[in-house]
Amino acid sequence: MPILLETTALTQYAGERLLFSTEPLALYDGDRIGLVGPNGSGKSTLLAILSGRLRPDEGTVHARCPIAFFSQLGPGEEAPDPESLSRFGLRGTHAPVDRMSGGEQSRRKLAASLGKKPPLLFADEPTSNLDWEGIELFCRRMEAQNAFLLVSHDRAVLERLCTQIWELREGKLLRYEGSYDAFERQKEQELERRRFEAEAYRKEKARLERSMQSLREKQSAVRRAPSRMGNSETRLHKRSETDTQSKIAQGRKSIESRLARLEKKEAPREAEAVHFDFSLTNPPENKILLRVPSLTLTAGEKTLLRDASFELQKGSHTLLYGPNGCGKTTLMGYLARAIETESREIFAAPKLRAGYFQQSLDNLDPEKTVLENAMRSAVQNEQTVRSLLARLLFRREDVYRPVSVLSGGERVKLSFACLLVSPVNFLLLDEPTNYLDMDSLRALQETLAQYEGGFLLVTHDRRFADALARQTLAFENGRLVRHEGGPSAVEREKAAPKPETEKMDGKLLELRLAEVISRLSLPRCPDKEALEREFQELLRQKREAAARAKE
Repeated sequence: MPILLETTALTQYAGERLLFSTEPLALYDGDRIGLVGPNGSGKSTLLAILSGRLRPDEGTVHARCPIAFFSQLGPGEEAPDPESLSRFGLRGTHAPVDRMSGGEQSRRKLAASLGKKPPLLFADEPTSNLDWEGIELFCRRMEAQNAFLLVSHDRAVLERLCTQIWELREGKLLRYEGSYDAFERQKEQELERRRFEAEAYRKEKARLERSMQSLREKQSAVRRAPSRMGNSETRLHKRSETDTQSKIAQGRKSIESRLARLEKKEAPREAEAVHFDFSLTNPPENKILLRVPSLTLTAGEKTLLRDASFELQKGSHTLLYGPNGCGKTTLMGYLARAIETESREIFAAPKLRAGYFQQSLDNLDPEKTVLENAMRSAVQNEQTVRSLLARLLFRREDVYRPVSVLSGGERVKLSFACLLVSPVNFLLLDEPTNYLDMDSLRALQETLAQYEGGFLLVTHDRRFADALARQTLAFENGRLVRHEGGPSAVEREKAAPKPETEKMDGKLLELRLAEVISRLSLPRCPDKEALEREFQELLRQKREAAARAKE
């Protein structure tokens, strides 16, 4: 396949610190590469160098074709044509760019970058502000793209699109063939090999040290000749002693040499276990944590929800699901205020204390250190706080860094840590995954999976949502509809054949409604959740039938 871009060895510094150093690189027609690595490892910098926007400190880049470049930062390269706008769901959108939502601006930039199907595309976090539909549109366009280098923290997107993974870590660029899942399997195999080698090194070193100690004991046990021996016997004993000491010395020298040649193998750093004492948050005892009986929610002249109702039970892990602009963030803000002010419009269990995570990160003091911020309102002890910070990759001296020097991803992690160790026992999480690298994303996911309190989550990271959501509240035609599981389960449910109730005429509909209401009123109803869903569906059909009758 033809080469689209090639480089000599590249070296880049961040101040006096080596950011990365690579071997010569080549990108070929058909390459579909995902670029991953920890926050601050240089992913965006490498993309800027390869696209010609930044000159490397050492090395050269030679592009043999036009390159399109997408970045969340800065304006789009050029105005997209109407057809490209239509492909990204922006047909008829005439709002000025500065008045568009973040998702609409991202779609517009993608329309400009992908509109002419460039031979080579570089994309830096293109899905950060996109909803589920926007991500799907992006993936479809990328599947038709010839070649690309994609920086993303969305594991589902990387798995779907990429056939190679490049990883920037500790100043080196490592390359892996295969999908993102294959990359993770190879990484786990590498970790397992390092664990095995470290354990083998530990055992061999311990065996050699035991042998050395045994020889020392033998050497000290060699007896001197008794004083009553004759001269000839004394000479024989000394000769034997000398021979023994010589053999022991040779054995010790051999073991010392083997110890010196033994290659040291370090075990990989394992994630630190975190054990919260959730009782310190004085959690609610009620089965129902939160109930909203009837909510109409507006934004300006737009009605987002009309007469919506829902409830969240103790320990519930719930996803808010819907497109950009449907009202997820507005609802989260409303709930946070209603709980804090003890509004009578909702029921909140006694002792419920909600912690609201939002992208403003205004719960951090930039003048204080990482540890000081985390301990400021903590009810957990300092050892637990330090363990959580280490789990989120704030290790050793990192906890003494001031917040003012932290990256965006580091501030997100710290803000999340501050909530977890505080007195709150219910979490409202609005896009907590933005700006996080893969290691931090995995740590956040594992921590939330073990969280004893309930949480309500907004995220467009499909794998993150599928791994955590036990139920989903979906925005559907001005209502909130409950579904079991995460977004993948919701989409499977929507794609399934419609139930027979949709074919009912008016009389049958009324009869079925009466039957469902009767069964729901029973003291013990084993299939209550399924009946509740059917009840909502039957009500929807009744309203639609009434609306058709008026036309």
